[in-house]
Amino acid sequence: MKNKRVFVSGNFYLLHPGHLRFFNFAAELGDELIIAVDPVLPSLDLPNVQDRIEAIKSLGIGHRVLPIEGGLAETLRRLRPAIVVKGKEYADRHNPEESLVSEWGGKLVFSSGESTYFEDSLLARVRGFERVEPVRVDDFLKRNHCDNEKLQLVMSKFASLNLIVIGDTIVDEYIDSEVLGMSREDPTLVISPRRSKRFLGGAGIVAAHAAQLGAKVNFVSIVGDDSSASYVKKELEGYRVEHQLLVDESRPTTLKTRYRADGRTMFRVSHLRQHEASPTFQRKLIEAFASKAGSCQICLFSDFNYGCLPGPVFEAAIQTAKANSLFIAADSQSSSQIGDISRYQHVDLVTPTEHEARLALRDQLSGLASIAPTLLEHLNGERAILTLGRSGLIAIERQTTKSETFRSDSLPALNRNPVDVAGAGDSLLVVSAMALKLGASLFEAAFLGSIAAAIQTSRIGNLPIKLSELSAGVADYFQSVSRQS
Repeated sequence: MKNKRVFVSGNFYLLHPGHLRFFNFAAELGDELIIAVDPVLPSLDLPNVQDRIEAIKSLGIGHRVLPIEGGLAETLRRLRPAIVVKGKEYADRHNPEESLVSEWGGKLVFSSGESTYFEDSLLARVRGFERVEPVRVDDFLKRNHCDNEKLQLVMSKFASLNLIVIGDTIVDEYIDSEVLGMSREDPTLVISPRRSKRFLGGAGIVAAHAAQLGAKVNFVSIVGDDSSASYVKKELEGYRVEHQLLVDESRPTTLKTRYRADGRTMFRVSHLRQHEASPTFQRKLIEAFASKAGSCQICLFSDFNYGCLPGPVFEAAIQTAKANSLFIAADSQSSSQIGDISRYQHVDLVTPTEHEARLALRDQLSGLASIAPTLLEHLNGERAILTLGRSGLIAIERQTTKSETFRSDSLPALNRNPVDVAGAGDSLLVVSAMALKLGASLFEAAFLGSIAAAIQTSRIGNLPIKLSELSAGVADYFQSVSRQS
């Protein structure tokens, strides 16, 4: 269809980043984007329709920005758009636009994960404004046929799995401090350390999660010749993780120290060296991985890009995992460092953050609904769980039907008030991969992973999630949904 017309509408009293993503998503669907503004003004404190139109025009996104005249139905019939786009919060509601656009062969599309702001929440105190609740988690569960009985059965089989984890070992240190004030000599914050505690991190906690969930786990990594390495070995043995830790005296065991006060991290100091493992250590890593992979069903790459997985090691490990028909899941982190999830081609599951996905695609402008399928195509992959922090996640998988290439769905964050977000992605990676290997759907696996992340972020520091915790968390959630209904 030439000049495919795309239509969006709304009040747009307050423009925010969610609107920009929403408009960009809609613009990608056709040749001409029309943004229609509802002239309703429930309060004189709000901008009138012309001011709102001028504000939207200044963004330079829409081809036409106009007021809704004679009601939405009359406006739609006059413009006859090929596509009408609405926000994801309307996906499970009655939408009169759907029957209207069908009159001329148009269709209704919902944005996926575009807006992390809800204008109605921002304006909840305006008199006469009706608040609209975002899509609830139980709607996600119903759409994807998730039920407690099946998920409990999946979790009960975790003990049947053998995993191999390879990646960078990290020790996380938390130092609780008292803030004394600002220095009088220079603008420096003065703190007094009180207590410190260490936690297993990086690929080590990934291995520990899997072991505490019941699986048999082999862990391959590099550590330094230091006290942190001794701590790692002791923790792994306590969590029943079989390990092949190669001691490289040229580097310290990566140690990340977080200074915290009043429940918040003020700053972090990372003690590390990021050079690639030497050829000698690369050979040892490859041999250690190959010696254990044959007895496993799942391979997890926990790649923090600190030198444990240089090209030759990565390529050999991938080749070995595929030769042994392992389920391959990967997380390549780009937080304070630079990583690239792009090298994980043709794998079963990747779990990048939005930032990591955009880095891989070199795309900072497209909407999330475009980013997720583009990433999966870029990786030639089967499934991806795109994590969005406090906004939850988008799960997307490749379809085998002729009518649809991908299927995706979004899930809100299950812990809206996290205590410590460190390790949320690690727990989601482990649980989702294990569930998928045992026959769960992507969306069931994403929900289980979200429960794990909610548990992880409810406490300070990385602690392995126990099977009993995960099982109880799932059961409690379904019970709460049942009570609400």
